[in-house]
Amino acid sequence: MTALIIAEHDNDSLKSATANTIAAARRLGVEIHVLVAGSACSAAAEQAARLRGVGKVLMADARHYEGGLAENLAALIVSRAQAYSHVLAPATTFGKNVLPRVAAQLDVGQVSDIVEVLAPDTFVRPIHAGNVLAKVRSDDPIKVITVRATAFEATGQEGTAPIETIAPGPDLGMSRLLARELTHSSRPELTEAKIVVSGGRGLQSGENFKLLEALADRLGAAIGASRAAVDSGFVPNDYQVGQTGKIVAPQLYIAVGISGAIQHLAGMKGSRVIVAINKDPEAPIFQVADYGLTADLFQAVPELISALGQ
Repeated sequence: MTALIIAEHDNDSLKSATANTIAAARRLGVEIHVLVAGSACSAAAEQAARLRGVGKVLMADARHYEGGLAENLAALIVSRAQAYSHVLAPATTFGKNVLPRVAAQLDVGQVSDIVEVLAPDTFVRPIHAGNVLAKVRSDDPIKVITVRATAFEATGQEGTAPIETIAPGPDLGMSRLLARELTHSSRPELTEAKIVVSGGRGLQSGENFKLLEALADRLGAAIGASRAAVDSGFVPNDYQVGQTGKIVAPQLYIAVGISGAIQHLAGMKGSRVIVAINKDPEAPIFQVADYGLTADLFQAVPELISALGQ
């Protein structure tokens, strides 16, 4: 048996979730190949070749793969899928866009968002906003799987896999990339940060998020937010942590003015240490917090910033 990992990358470098997905695939006990499809993507392919556990990197280099369009990429994967027992990708926006198309074209069921591998055909995935873990067994000849990256420690970089250039598939012309708007920040990427400071509706306005920016700058942290804060227009949508936002599992998660709705907890309760600041002692966030402070955030956060400065 051999597993095919679909690499997420920007043509120049791999996204960290790819290394986590390879770590999950290693638990299958099968040979691992990595597909890097892009345009002028040799640098990303070389990074994939250095990841521990990778037996071979397949590189498909063509202009129509530059934007990672799901239709073209899915067609390429399907054309090679019969040689594999498993096809895996990270459960990011990228993986969630590509792999359902692959599963549909292969006429198999997809196993989504796995957090544990029990056997080559048996997996664990969260359901009901993470409150229940379901054991799922797939009898399909090809297992199509998305992996929750935060559930697996990223594989190391001691590999020396060969890179094989493969023929690209056709440009189906079903979609095209017109533009991409990127958010530039000196802070770490939210899903990759070791420390995350998140704010909720308790901050009352977007202007008050400057408090969290000062705290994040002291800690070298990324900034997140609850859905309530995003829906209220305090911060952009890409700050959202939760079931319908980004899944994070940093070493330290500081929740400020967040009540702890079940949908938010689903996106951050895998964090190693959780600190909550909320003036409501009955807030659900305190049920998952390792450290809780019942206080007015507008007093507590400035005091914390001052103490960190000392």
